[in-house]
Amino acid sequence: MYKKINETSKFINKFINNESIHSAIILGSGMSGFDDNFKPEFSIDYSEIPNFIKPSVEGHSGKLSIIEFGGKLTAVLSGRAHYYEGYDISEIVLPTRVLAHLGIKTLILTNAAGGIAENYLPGDIINIKDHINLTGNNPLIGKNIDELGPRFPDMTNTYDENLRDLAKDTANELFEYKDGVYAWFTGPTYETPSEVKFAKSIGADLVGMSTVPEAIVARHSGIKVSAFSLVTNLAAGISKEPLSHDEVIETANIAKNKLQSFMEQFLIKINLTN
Repeated sequence: MYKKINETSKFINKFINNESIHSAIILGSGMSGFDDNFKPEFSIDYSEIPNFIKPSVEGHSGKLSIIEFGGKLTAVLSGRAHYYEGYDISEIVLPTRVLAHLGIKTLILTNAAGGIAENYLPGDIINIKDHINLTGNNPLIGKNIDELGPRFPDMTNTYDENLRDLAKDTANELFEYKDGVYAWFTGPTYETPSEVKFAKSIGADLVGMSTVPEAIVARHSGIKVSAFSLVTNLAAGISKEPLSHDEVIETANIAKNKLQSFMEQFLIKINLTN
């Protein structure tokens, strides 16, 4: 793993002429095309980057762009591979490991999720304040590499409180701010009504199939994390309609402008203040 991280980091550093990257954002469903709104300093397809996985899911184009926000460079990763695609979890989180090795200070994660909380509606943008890992998996299982982080990292403040405050200030200029707890399921099946009921009973407000492994690895690496879910549907047992990926994409497209406008302003503030 450490060899792959070094190899990929060296490739990207050479590609960007060793310029300093301050922050990064991994775009999930609902953020497709965000990077197309800006003129990148550098842009490269995942297929050309050693050890990166080209996503197979619609809405994840698989492209790394380096874009300036607030006078500092941000790595914009358009799409991610998911655990349910059959990859080892170490491969899923390798881009996050590489970002840490490149010296980023802040990582923003985005995803599409099913809403559980009673006050959530499709199209809502939710700031994740904590997570519940219901998969039985963890990207830190196995021999710890001390150069990457401690054996037993504290996860008390996984989603940085100061960044949550900054997100609230930014959101209040654009839409009603909401936050919540995200529960990670492996997928690719949507959760059953009983699974959703269980998740709600232990404190979850959202259910989804990504984000948590990246958040764990980022905190292990000492990076500040902020994460957002776009509620693209109400979860099973709450929604009266069958769940489908088409619904996810449709709702994401409707809410895209709101989410992308927020994220641009949030990135500018992060790069100016952190």
